[in-house]
Amino acid sequence: MARHFLVRRTFARVALRLARWRTTGEVPQKGILVGAPHTSNWDWVLTILLAWDSNVQIRLLVKESFFKGPVGIFMRATGAVPLDRANPGGTIRALLADAETDETFLLGLAAEGTRSKVDYWKSGFYRISQQTGLPITLAFVDGPSRTVGWGPTFPVTGDVGADMDKVRAFYADKHGIHPELATTPRLREEDRS
Repeated sequence: MARHFLVRRTFARVALRLARWRTTGEVPQKGILVGAPHTSNWDWVLTILLAWDSNVQIRLLVKESFFKGPVGIFMRATGAVPLDRANPGGTIRALLADAETDETFLLGLAAEGTRSKVDYWKSGFYRISQQTGLPITLAFVDGPSRTVGWGPTFPVTGDVGADMDKVRAFYADKHGIHPELATTPRLREEDRS
């Protein structure tokens, strides 16, 4: 194991232990990682610690405004990728080109798109999975149990309602750091079906 991976893993384990958080689940090799419920900026920190504890690199899409000044250097060093919300396609295409050659490619998205309660999740994770054939992995932050982890990995079937029923079933007992801000997993496309 490379020295920097050992340092990151050790740091993550110590930080999680000190904060009284634990990790759980099987680490996927490749996929579109959906992180939910997204109710706090701490979700990003916990997801990075989960990745480091698991010895994987997640390419987390983070809004571009977080990459200004010295914070931007830190964000890039942790695997965060700036997302221009006005033109997300270019960023996603470049990342997906990496997926074709990288054996352990994980693209992380906060499907809620915000830390506030909204009516629908953003469907980008679902569309990317359909277009690339990469499976979806459900990751979670559960505030009450102080657990961050990897959930199931599955390919999308094209039946949006049935696939989202799996997502809803998994997240039914997961609550974020601020549970009142969580959004029920639902895509606009389900209402159109």
